[in-house]
Amino acid sequence: MTITDATPAGSAPMVKGAPILGSALAMGKDPAAFLVKAYRDYGPVFRMKLLGRSCTVIAGADAAEFMNSREGRESLRSREFWQGMVDEYGATRAITGEDGESHKELRELMRRGYSRDAIKGRVPQLLEITDRVIARDWAAGTRVPVVQGMQYLVTEQLGELLTGSAPREYVSDIRLLTLYVLNVLVTRQRPRVLLRNPKYRRAKARVFALGDSMAAELKARHGEKAESERNLVEDLIDAHLNRPGLVPAEDLVMTLTGPYVAGLDTVANTTAAFVYAVLKHPEVLAQIRAEADALFAGGGPVTEDDVRKLPATRYALMETMRLYPVAPMLVRNAAKDFEFAGHTIREGETVYIATAVPHFMEEYFPEPAKFDITRYEKPRSEHLRPGAYSPYGRGPHTCLGKSFADAQMALSMARLLHRLDLELESPDYVLATKTAPSPGPAMSFKVRVRALRN
Repeated sequence: MTITDATPAGSAPMVKGAPILGSALAMGKDPAAFLVKAYRDYGPVFRMKLLGRSCTVIAGADAAEFMNSREGRESLRSREFWQGMVDEYGATRAITGEDGESHKELRELMRRGYSRDAIKGRVPQLLEITDRVIARDWAAGTRVPVVQGMQYLVTEQLGELLTGSAPREYVSDIRLLTLYVLNVLVTRQRPRVLLRNPKYRRAKARVFALGDSMAAELKARHGEKAESERNLVEDLIDAHLNRPGLVPAEDLVMTLTGPYVAGLDTVANTTAAFVYAVLKHPEVLAQIRAEADALFAGGGPVTEDDVRKLPATRYALMETMRLYPVAPMLVRNAAKDFEFAGHTIREGETVYIATAVPHFMEEYFPEPAKFDITRYEKPRSEHLRPGAYSPYGRGPHTCLGKSFADAQMALSMARLLHRLDLELESPDYVLATKTAPSPGPAMSFKVRVRALRN
């Protein structure tokens, strides 16, 4: 363990960094790699400076398990991290920034709308949306910007399945708003002066207009569907009308447009990285194609239960989420003084929980840099070791839509590779990445559509 000269006796070691910037450049280049190295050098608890701000990091499998424990739930809170976003929307609270009973209340309200039940009986619609986007955006002979292509696909899927509308014309506005809010107000990697940018203000105005129009339309149609038939936003508007204290008017824009914001970077980044990883591994592509062709070529109805017929696709997505995590760390504030790995974290401290560090450790995933979809097969099941695998976060804020996203991504990617013959721009292409607002492939990443297969 390397401890700097500036480390006070008995406190967590401080990671060496540049004056003023601290570890910001290393974090900005590759946060997962930085956190793994710091864990190796300093242990499971260390401190770092980011643009003059000091924070504590707890890392590794034990940190991931801590998030799931009662002590972890009682020791960490989310409000401060997300409060800037809540204020920017003029809202009272967001599910991401609530803890305890308030969080449970909102989570219960949204549970059904974000669950796998939201896709139940609607797989033909999901596939029809996918086919429609492929026909429009993935023409034979073209070079497709993959992240953008996935953003359009995800927006239309989430829009129609979770909200009943697909505002394709708002994708760039939603992405710009998300980029600025996360970078300036949530992660605080950029100065607040950027919020004066006219492009941001236009995007914000358009997203608010989208939220207002959704609210008006939903109120006009309220009561037309039985409770069991309602989608996510219909549940939200019902709560607003019948329990206004739960979803007040000030929160409607943020909650109604939330599905787009939640999926735009996360699902789009994961599926774009999946395309890269699979095209780099022809043997995996062949397995995925074989099972996708078997599922779709028959022409019969496909249901949510048919996801089990796509093991190679599911394992390839799991391996993608291991190697390209969209959330390599979680950010909280200490709700009280607590102990972790022999160190005291003080109430009010900003705490980064590096839950994805085990993804890149030989102790949990042998040859961790290797893309190997057999890791998840029995009896290996490397991901089931305690604290080893955290693609959807940990603790009470674990992604509410993970079951929905698993089915959505598996069926969509199987369909994409069933329909299209894709290739990288060169066999030796190495994926260009970005880290803001969340880690993933760079917008410059493109693939060539060689031909339509089916």
